[in-house]
Amino acid sequence: MIQTNVQTATNGIRFNTLCIAAALITYMSMYAFRKPLSAATFEGLVYWGMDYKVIAIISQVIGYTCSKFLGIRIVSSMKPGERAKYILGLVGIGWLALLGFALTPHPYNVVFLVVNGLPLGMIFGIVISFLEGRRNTELLGAGLCVSFITASGITKSVGQFLIVHLGVSDFWMPFLVGLIFVPFLLLGVYLLGKIPPPSDEDKMLRSERRPMTGRERAKFFRTFSWGVMLSTLVYSTLTVYRDLRDNFAVELWAQMGYESNVGILAVSEICIAVLVLVIVASMIKVTNNRKAFFFNILAFIMGGLLLFSTTWLFSAGMLSPVAWMISSGFGLYFCYACFHTMFFERWIAVFKCAGNIGFLICISDSFGYLGSVGVLVSKSFLSPETDWLFFIKAAAYTVGSIMAVASIALMAYFVRKDARTAAFVKSVWNGKLIKSKLNINV
Repeated sequence: MIQTNVQTATNGIRFNTLCIAAALITYMSMYAFRKPLSAATFEGLVYWGMDYKVIAIISQVIGYTCSKFLGIRIVSSMKPGERAKYILGLVGIGWLALLGFALTPHPYNVVFLVVNGLPLGMIFGIVISFLEGRRNTELLGAGLCVSFITASGITKSVGQFLIVHLGVSDFWMPFLVGLIFVPFLLLGVYLLGKIPPPSDEDKMLRSERRPMTGRERAKFFRTFSWGVMLSTLVYSTLTVYRDLRDNFAVELWAQMGYESNVGILAVSEICIAVLVLVIVASMIKVTNNRKAFFFNILAFIMGGLLLFSTTWLFSAGMLSPVAWMISSGFGLYFCYACFHTMFFERWIAVFKCAGNIGFLICISDSFGYLGSVGVLVSKSFLSPETDWLFFIKAAAYTVGSIMAVASIALMAYFVRKDARTAAFVKSVWNGKLIKSKLNINV
């Protein structure tokens, strides 16, 4: 009877609603302390031969990148009872840094953007820790994914509203957007604290998640070294493209003729979010961890091909700007959501290894944002005159190609790593060969 009550408490409609609402509100609120910076244009400001906005974004991403490397240890070893305090403390530091950014003369205020990014990079790993290791993690994670797909557009729209309609300066706008979202952050963290731990059935279906020691992290990497490196490569290219598309969305839409349409940022991303949410959430019906795991890798291959092909169609004039942004954005965010909600989750469940999602996310994120910084710096010094539309289209071709090729290699690695799958593929292949020989003899 007790077991039934636990199962109901961690699998009913009320529980799912609580988890999704808590995670979505919390992470969307975090975006309000980071992403509104991208809505500013800082027109006419150039320092050290670089556009000031590029300097500002690079500074923030440097802090965010360092945060991911720190998170490999901090997030993976964090105890459940410490999570809520860490979220509030880290976001609080990020918000104070935005105040410093507003008060300090430019360009020296970019130092505060490094400080702003430094704590915020760990928030996702902490939030997903509340949701992982459950029979319906995909559904809960899909709700969380809605936040990072839509939150950027929503918070930037709020930032643009403050600038365009209320006359707020580009420098004060990020701090004030954060102020608007403080009550939502407090509500989200409060709701996270109400989420019960995984039930015994959850642990049986997905394996128990626990804080990792340094020795366990090293053992995990030795066991899955090529899997970690290849998945990090795929994820890093996704992150680089997502950051370019996200940070310079205002300039991108303006070049395509939507400069005065403030709502296009939010509307286009909401369309993508709905598509991603429906598909990702449906994966809870796949109870076989092995099948779901390999489906994810197949999705990475298809996502890379979709990103490449839709960009080619747009360049050829066969897709409208809105259709391109939504279709390529779907290919991007679907794969991105798969990593956060399914791939890492099922990886641990298939191989029953000691670990947690936060460890894998922080490894992938750290190199992803490192690559993002490298691309921004290279663009600023090697091709500063290249417009953002041309640059992002070139990035889409590159990222789509790398994703497809690296994901095929990732599939081959895990097929060999997983004895059951390897045996199945071998039997199918041998069966085809035998059938072929029989046909030849006939």
